[in-house]
Amino acid sequence: MDNQVVCMKSVRKQIKGRVILDNVSFEANEGETYAIVGRNASGKSMFLKAMCGLISVDAGIIRVFGDDICSGKFPRNTGILIEHPGFLPQYSGYKNLKLLAEIQNTISPKRISEAMELVGLDSSDARPYRKYSLGMRQKLGLAQALMENPRLLILDEPMNNLDAESIDHMREVLHGLSKDGVTMIIATHLPEDVQMLCTVTYSINNGLLKKEGEK
Repeated sequence: MDNQVVCMKSVRKQIKGRVILDNVSFEANEGETYAIVGRNASGKSMFLKAMCGLISVDAGIIRVFGDDICSGKFPRNTGILIEHPGFLPQYSGYKNLKLLAEIQNTISPKRISEAMELVGLDSSDARPYRKYSLGMRQKLGLAQALMENPRLLILDEPMNNLDAESIDHMREVLHGLSKDGVTMIIATHLPEDVQMLCTVTYSINNGLLKKEGEK
């Protein structure tokens, strides 16, 4: 399919005898926003990690933008926020993002500042990351996911630790990206995220993924 962004077929993952992903198949098409809902330890984060090449799987096929994804291979054109990004505590938010940007060397310092400001951070704030509040740390993770203008966003609980005003703002940001054709896969426990942002909803329970409906 020409507009297919993600394809996962019969993906299995087992850890210490426990099935984490049970024959999971999933497709994501360009410009759609997908909700992944489920209780804690249901397999949401492992599902996203497998999609990003952050964990190896025991069986199955994973393709992102047509590329085969395996452990240690990150998908191209993809912004990722899963759990806690490994920012360096002694550096400012801006310097942390600049160091990450230098790995690919594809974006300008101006774009880093724009990404920080987009999520509600001051790029000129010189305080070290270790002094950031939990909400500021979450915003920096979101800025990191957005700064390279990805065509696919994979976000695990993006509203964690944000206050109500910041949540409203981030929903506006993500809605705008969706209108621009960015594909998003969002694991969330917030019904409002599903209702306001997502066009397709999947539930996951005990490693089993099930499509709940399409708007």
